[in-house]
This record gives sequence, structure tokens and C-alpha cells, in this order.
Amino acid sequence: MARFSKFQVIQTAEEQGMVPLFYNSDINICKQVVAACYKGGSRILEFTNRGDFAHEVFGSLNKFCATEAPEMILGIGSVTDAGTASLYMQLGANFIVTPALRDDIAIVCNRKKVPFMPGCGSLTEIGNAEELGCDIVKLFPGSTYGPGFVKAIKGPQPWTSIMPTGGVSPDRENLKAWFDAGVICVGMGSQLISKDLLRSENYAELEDRTRKALALIRDLRT
Repeated sequence: MARFSKFQVIQTAEEQGMVPLFYNSDINICKQVVAACYKGGSRILEFTNRGDFAHEVFGSLNKFCATEAPEMILGIGSVTDAGTASLYMQLGANFIVTPALRDDIAIVCNRKKVPFMPGCGSLTEIGNAEELGCDIVKLFPGSTYGPGFVKAIKGPQPWTSIMPTGGVSPDRENLKAWFDAGVICVGMGSQLISKDLLRSENYAELEDRTRKALALIRDLRT
């Protein structure tokens, strides 16, 4: 069962402005990543469902968060069907992120009041997602659509909350373009939590990157 309410998840994503995301099959590495992001100020994080037994890693990681990073809101991404979404909610997922919009996932998430953030690529898909109860829609892949797409959507639909993922990096120019366009937050994966960083086990660098990215977002919003 989720430890955080739907309201808490959405509020944290909006206030923080960034949702770090990553996958690794080694639970010890995952714990180090969560700890580094947490020390860097992040209070929300997406673990991606991208490998065999990923749900087992997620379950252990969520237990780690409950004791060692109690304010960390852990969710799951790369979910493609309702059964998988239900499995992760049984393991305490606080939000569900998908690459595409699926009605079946919306139904199981709404039943337990767990936020569902589906990948959308058109105004029609975004409208359908909002009708299904999605408060935040994921723009994926963000690099394909760009900030101009977000700005165009916000014209007729200023109430729409968009989180681009893919093509987001922790540099000023990139983040400024997205937030100037009107995104509610950004999803940031390998540009923040790179394979090289994990390979070198430089978790102090990850902590520093996280802290600087969050500070930059706060600065851009003022």
C-alpha cells in the first residue's frame, strides 16, 4: 500500500520540479542511488521496470526508503499493463508512470487513488488522459516534441500539467526552455544518474548533481 497520498505525490512533484529516474538490478547500488538523491534534496524518485525480477528489487528498495529515507516518495515507471501496475502497488508504489496511455492502468490506479502519469504525444491523448483522472501527463519522448509542443498545448489548455521525460538535462539552457514553456516538472534519467557515475560508484557526485539541479530549477522559477 502506498505510504503517500495522491495529493502528496502531485504536490511534491510540482514543488520539487524534477523526478529523477533510473534502473539497476543490484539492490545495493539502488540503495546508494536513493541515499545520494535524498541527501541532495530529492523527495521523489522513479524506479523503472526494465529488467527481470525488477519488482523484487523495487520491493526491497521501498522498504529501504521507509526506514532510511522516510520522506522519499518512490514510484515505478515503464509499466505497460494493469497487472504489472497492480503488482507494484502491492509492493507500495506511490505512483505509476507509463510510456503510453492505457485505460486499464488508469482504472486500477484510480481504484486505489494512486497517481497515474501516462506517456502522451498528442492533444487528444492528453485530453483522454485527463478524462481518465490523470493529474500529470508525461510527454515522451520529450526530445522528439520539445518545449514548443508544451507551449502550444498550454495555450488552449492552461490547466494541463506536463512532465517531459527524455531529452531533459540538468543544464540551465535546457531546463529554462522547458520551464518557460510551462511544464510542471521534468523527469530526468541518464543525464542525472549516468552509467559512468554508477560504474565509478561516485555517489557523492550524484548527490552534488541532484542538489545543483534542484537549486537551478528553484532559481529558474523565481
